[in-house]
Amino acid sequence: MATLPVPGDLIPEILSRLGVQDLLRFRCVSKQWCSLIDDPDFIKLHLSRSRKTDTHFSLVFKVCHLIPVDLNSFVIPPMLNHPFSDEAFCTEALGSCNGLLALHNGEQDIVLWNPLKRKSHMLPFNEIKFPPYFCFLQFIVYGFGHDPISDDYKLVRMVQFDGRDDDSFGSEVKVYSLRTNSWRRIKDFPFYLYKRADGYLQGECGVLANNALHWVVSKKPKSDTRSFVVAFDIGTEEYRVVELPDCLDQGFRMNVKSLDGSLCLIANYCEIHVVDIWMMKEYGVKESWTKLVSFNQSKPFDFVLPLAFSKNGDQVLLNIDGNEVVWCDLRSKRVEKTRFRCLSGAHMLVESLVPLNDNDAVINKKVMARKRRREMVRKSRKKKNTKRFRFRVWNIEKAGKSE
Repeated sequence: MATLPVPGDLIPEILSRLGVQDLLRFRCVSKQWCSLIDDPDFIKLHLSRSRKTDTHFSLVFKVCHLIPVDLNSFVIPPMLNHPFSDEAFCTEALGSCNGLLALHNGEQDIVLWNPLKRKSHMLPFNEIKFPPYFCFLQFIVYGFGHDPISDDYKLVRMVQFDGRDDDSFGSEVKVYSLRTNSWRRIKDFPFYLYKRADGYLQGECGVLANNALHWVVSKKPKSDTRSFVVAFDIGTEEYRVVELPDCLDQGFRMNVKSLDGSLCLIANYCEIHVVDIWMMKEYGVKESWTKLVSFNQSKPFDFVLPLAFSKNGDQVLLNIDGNEVVWCDLRSKRVEKTRFRCLSGAHMLVESLVPLNDNDAVINKKVMARKRRREMVRKSRKKKNTKRFRFRVWNIEKAGKSE
């Protein structure tokens, strides 16, 4: 029986349902397929379909090791071989957007990376400049997202300075644009990044939801001032206060997180061991805040962060205190532990074909130069230690002869 040819207009629809690794192999089928898979419209179609159908998603934990976790099977594959894998420093993921990860390996080493395509782009170094009368660098926080208007990926770096008295602080905010491959300074952040009395900073990485980055802030540096949520619009680069539910009680620790693309507010009532998780169903509409889940525990949690919904949507995956991952049933409120132990924060990663201005050669050259410098320092120290040892032996022998 003869097989009928597939209509040409169905090929993009079929291919858009496949994973990135399969598509990268299929680029070798023909020039026509290679051109199709590399086409910006197809890349957007594939990304949109993956996000709508909740397919090709993973969790990447941010501190020390980049470990992807498959949400469907919850099997932990080997650690990702990221651009800083051979470095001795601690690598962190600063944010994830449309399949791209922003990685941080010290203030001088920041890279954008597509793990599935194994492509990366090193950001140019940008010096932090201290403003007058502010000599204490308090915080450096980042946020990563996509500007749909200009189709540009932006990394926000927010530096906060403390003054000589309790109420004075300053900031330096700069935005990196992938399109122009450059940093530029924007207007200062007029709020104080909220820090609890125990020194824990709420939301070190900006929470991405509805093309905006979100942080928990206060108006003054004092830890007893009331906290609220501020958004940074990636497109307009303006700050705005996010209205919170009216029915919130007092005396809770506030945090924010993105869940299924929506902004979530976590109210942790530590004294009574209750955690409420609210979701903003319609972004920017105060009345759309809906309590997703509320549960009691036998012991207080330092923090609870939602990570993802289950495939059928009746459970939510929670990160508890940075060392435990559990499933929470939205109806029964029952908590089921998983075998996985979380490594602090986590970012949702969707497979994508989003391209980068590839400069892996620059990264490899920089890494090799740093290795050579470390090796030279090691040899220099070894040589000095050898000379000291020989000198010490000579002195001992000289003293023996004199006796």
